[in-house]
Amino acid sequence: MYLLQSKSIKYNGAYRMARSTTRTKNLEPWMIALIVLAVLVVLALVIGLLVYFLIYDQKLFFYNVSLRINNVQYQPSMEKQTSAEFRDLSSSTENLINQAFEGTNLKKRKIKAHVVRLREDYNGVLADVVLVFRFIASDSKTARWMSINSVLLRRLKLPTWPLSIDLSSYRLTEINAVNGENLLNSCCGTRTDRSVERIFGGNVAGEGEWPWQASLQLNGIHRCGATLISNSWLVTAAHCFRGVRDVNSWTASFGARLRPATMRRNLRQIIIHEHYSQNVMRHEYDIAVVQIARPVEYTTAVHRVCLPEATYYFPENTTCFVTGYGALKDDGPSVGELRQTEVKIIGNEICNRREVYNGVISSGMLCAGYLEGGSDACQGDSGGPLVTPDSRGIWYLVGIVSWGDECAKPNKPGVYTRVTYYRDWIAAHTGA
Repeated sequence: MYLLQSKSIKYNGAYRMARSTTRTKNLEPWMIALIVLAVLVVLALVIGLLVYFLIYDQKLFFYNVSLRINNVQYQPSMEKQTSAEFRDLSSSTENLINQAFEGTNLKKRKIKAHVVRLREDYNGVLADVVLVFRFIASDSKTARWMSINSVLLRRLKLPTWPLSIDLSSYRLTEINAVNGENLLNSCCGTRTDRSVERIFGGNVAGEGEWPWQASLQLNGIHRCGATLISNSWLVTAAHCFRGVRDVNSWTASFGARLRPATMRRNLRQIIIHEHYSQNVMRHEYDIAVVQIARPVEYTTAVHRVCLPEATYYFPENTTCFVTGYGALKDDGPSVGELRQTEVKIIGNEICNRREVYNGVISSGMLCAGYLEGGSDACQGDSGGPLVTPDSRGIWYLVGIVSWGDECAKPNKPGVYTRVTYYRDWIAAHTGA
């Protein structure tokens, strides 16, 4: 019994070995290597094609949604994107549309829903919304439209409280990428979405991250930052023009790099606040507006920030971001690429403490940074923007880099010109 079993094992083993040996005789080692190489090449091609179609063959597609809201009375202030009425109704409309895609296979493909216009329509308000999706370019145009349309219709047939939507007014239309981007870029405060990294203590910004940032250059050399508030006007700090107010000596450039600039403009006029004093010991009224000689054409990389209304309140501890081409350390040289850093608003009461700025912070100023130091604007950042997003992710200009005691020192946060304090002055001189 044991012997037979052993023979059987030996026989079967020999049999398998014999078949394997026979095949080996028919395939030379180089042939086996060639087959293995061919299999690997095919696998690489398949994986490459999958990666291409899943990642690189994807494009942005733009759609316009229009719908009438019946239970909201139209007000002229809704035509202004920074008004409370526009913000509130836009937020509710975008939330409704975003809800439609929750739990669907389109959730990860939807990039954004953005209200670009509110207008009067009979007894209600007609909202125009731009939807942006990312699809594989080879997908059927009709199939894309139908999938989005069915999801939206399914949601709109349900209760839409707090809005009352007239379903008969609903329209979904695909628009080309150029028109879609133009519609979004015409809106203030939109930007390319990237992870914002931690100027002084900050990191390099990418193109389109802060599209309202400008560089004011004196005889071709960067001197100050500025912020685009319309296609023709910048706002900056008055002290940037100490000693040199001749517009012919100045230029403005736009983009995340100073060399080469994304866009460049000559200046037409410089308007400094009439109460600003060139006394270096005073920082009141540190604001100026600059008109460029030729309006900019809004692009993803260059367009305006939103200006808050005069009554808008930014509470203490609000997270903001300050950007600029300035020095990375006190008394250091300016840099050629835009940097960004996160700071928080510090109340004037705290900032006026004896150990901080000892009572010199007026109502037209605000402080932002950290009492422990570490993140701050620095030389060369003057005139640049301090911004924060609202609940819709729209960016507002909070302050203008003005002054500070060195850079990022403990108990010496950055001091900014408070934009809401000068909002009416800005409007009176620019119309923005």
